[in-house]
Amino acid sequence: LDGLFRERTGRTPDAVAYRYFDRETSRWRRMTWEETAREVGRWRAALQGESLAPGDRVAVCLGNRPEWVLFDQAALAEGLVVVPLYFGDRPESLLYILRDAKAKLLFLDREERWKDLEPGVPDTLERVLLRLPAADKVSDPRVRDLASWLPARGTRLETAGRGPEDLATIVYTSGTVGHPKGVMLSHRNILWNAHSGLRSVPVYREDLFLSFLPLSHTLERTVGYYLPMMAGACVAYARSVHELAEDLRTVRPTVLIAVPRLFSRMASGIRKGLDKKSGAARCLFDAAVRTGWMDFEYRQGRRRWHPSLLGRPFLDRVVARRIRERFGGRLRLAVSGGAALPPEPARIFLGLGIPVLQG
Repeated sequence: LDGLFRERTGRTPDAVAYRYFDRETSRWRRMTWEETAREVGRWRAALQGESLAPGDRVAVCLGNRPEWVLFDQAALAEGLVVVPLYFGDRPESLLYILRDAKAKLLFLDREERWKDLEPGVPDTLERVLLRLPAADKVSDPRVRDLASWLPARGTRLETAGRGPEDLATIVYTSGTVGHPKGVMLSHRNILWNAHSGLRSVPVYREDLFLSFLPLSHTLERTVGYYLPMMAGACVAYARSVHELAEDLRTVRPTVLIAVPRLFSRMASGIRKGLDKKSGAARCLFDAAVRTGWMDFEYRQGRRRWHPSLLGRPFLDRVVARRIRERFGGRLRLAVSGGAALPPEPARIFLGLGIPVLQG
């Protein structure tokens, strides 16, 4: 996986790799692959200053943002095993994972989260990194903030000599009963999945992903992080789920990865909005979905052509296109993964010309 990153930065160093919202300046910022590589070098140099050896576990509990990638790539290049933690998980669950994985380093967002965990952290934890400086002085010598931990200069992008079958990450899943189970994934496991995805659905350097599903989940990490790196596409990090609608219009992504619940919620929101409109507007919407679905099935070879398809261009222009604008107007691919997408929202979005695939 670190070899993938090194290959990408060498091939397209000047291309934009990541976009993120800077809340201090209220502006969207960009990072090229070359800039990302320089930052990963700084993180590697900092990790080399810790008492870590290849195979040691390092945990990250952070929302989706470039620092997640920087930490992950630096750790993988040092031969460390990354343990992602769900940002919104309960403290007791996080503490269990830290103990079970025997994590030596933990990367957190802010001081408040550390205070929730501090009373129960295992003795194996040697370093705690805070993305943001602590408001109050922290007495625990293990705690450092990024500004003081990262050096001014980094190290070169060289691998630690790990092989494709070596352990890359341990992803904890709730399973069916008892404590979360740690799933051991090799570099080859994840690279194979990402490559298989690209062979099934083409992704291009011109594509722009909008990332908002937690990177701690394997779906987003594989398809929304490693796969676009493999393709050379750009990833923009949404500010939050609550601001997703605005981010869709601002970022205007070409690829969106979500779970069925989100598509169902969006479809429900469209229906509720129609309740406030005239009967004619509702009829036009139903006609647009109906003819759009017929067109979809016709192009799939699942039905014969029908005269009502002649009205498809008009309905697309007055109804479907306006709804697609809510997604930024450029969405060419949406993936619904994690569970089965119910037929009704699938029918609505496909009928409106938003290509949703089951992941």
